Amino acid sequence: MNIAGIAVHVTRKPIKNMYLRIKPPEGRVEVSAPMRMTDRRIAEFVAARREWVEDQRRRVIQARERTLGMGGWGGAGGAGGAGEGDAGEGDAGIAGPTGTGDGPLWPDERKQQAADSINAQLPALLAHWGPIVGRTPTHVTLRLMSSRWGSCTPGTGRIRLNLQLGLMEPRFLEYVLVHEMTHLWASGHGAEFQRRMTSYLPDWRAIRRDLNRRVVV
Repeated sequence: MNIAGIAVHVTRKPIKNMYLRIKPPEGRVEVSAPMRMTDRRIAEFVAARREWVEDQRRRVIQARERTLGMGGWGGAGGAGGAGEGDAGEGDAGIAGPTGTGDGPLWPDERKQQAADSINAQLPALLAHWGPIVGRTPTHVTLRLMSSRWGSCTPGTGRIRLNLQLGLMEPRFLEYVLVHEMTHLWASGHGAEFQRRMTSYLPDWRAIRRDLNRRVVV
């Protein structure tokens, strides 16, 4: 829908309330609305929040621009920037912190500290887990994400990690990396994925639970 000059992606779901989100990296405006909600009511809802929408989109775009210069670890595909690797069709990911949709706006020094921490740990982690999992990513990129700790595109072998992991306990980075590497075998979170994760990290569910209680902003 085009509402007050804003392109809005509307999804109707079996829910009671309407939700408005601004999704990184490009500031896409998304609305989740009840099944029977009229287009007119949705348009009024968004139009009434136009100023907030424009402000949040501006922040998302600024955050993306700030991360473009942050280096990420490159495997066979070479090094990449933290702003690369936007999630697309076929992606599998691990749910992370929730919010308004915009990623945290960190100063460059903080982002560099987080990136340096992850890049220092990745070589050893990949060397250890590659033979265990049986597959390794072609490329790993780092970026600030507001709704995922990581994501994977099995078709290309690309993995993205939330930059926030660089300022958290090392076991969380290890868990998310193994989680995404497992998606190179199983794109969803079904029986095969759970079986593999349990064989790699028997306590992965407990780590996931702890991780989702430790959001760095």
